[in-house]
Amino acid sequence: QVQLVESGGGLVQAGGSLRLSCAASGRTFSRYAMGWFRQAPGKEREFVASISWSGSSTRYADSVKGRFTISRDNAKNTMSLQMNSLKPEDTAVYYCAADNDPFRSPPPTSFVGYEYWGQGTQVTVSS
Repeated sequence: QVQLVESGGGLVQAGGSLRLSCAASGRTFSRYAMGWFRQAPGKEREFVASISWSGSSTRYADSVKGRFTISRDNAKNTMSLQMNSLKPEDTAVYYCAADNDPFRSPPPTSFVGYEYWGQGTQVTVSS
């Protein structure tokens, strides 16, 4: 059974930084693309960033491009999202997601491409 556990959320002032982590277990992590999504109150879940199984290909939402960086460590079965220059509109619950199609590249940018999800971690950016 695949398990994804996010950590690193919290409260930060606008312009600040946070680093989210996702720890994966239950299957061979290095074979699958991973992604980050977020959902703000009253809004639909939206794509943030994704990374291919090898880490060689990444995708970002336009709203976070240049501010967020996704990475993964296949030796440690972890994925991270470094978030800089945070804005109040980045406030949301952030979810880690895992693809179910091995060795897919580029990584999917739609939530329909992901089968496994973490429980989410809250990120709040104050103005």
